[in-house]
Amino acid sequence: MNLSNIQELLMAESIYQTESSFEIITACGADLMSDVLAFSKGKTLLLTGLTNPQVVRTAEMIDLKLIIFVRGKKPPKETIALAQEKDITLLTTDKPLYESCGILYSAGLKPEKLNQIE
Repeated sequence: MNLSNIQELLMAESIYQTESSFEIITACGADLMSDVLAFSKGKTLLLTGLTNPQVVRTAEMIDLKLIIFVRGKKPPKETIALAQEKDITLLTTDKPLYESCGILYSAGLKPEKLNQIE
């Protein structure tokens, strides 16, 4: 799925958009960045209610190119500056996390396959 499809489906506003085009294959909805680090892979978008710079640092570590802030949240200027530096697109939607995930899933975006923890 491409960025414009995702933006349209979630009625999302762009906070910062990179120049590069990319395809999103799976999605992850989480507020625990440790879960994102443990289970996420590239070609994934992150939906979250967290807006601090750590979200961008987490995305960078696992090569995520898109973060969507839910519930109308807007990140502070430090988060936006870091996203610009790391070339990570930021969007915001007024929709809650659960609804946003459901909309994207219904439109065909697949969930990540989680590793089993023993």
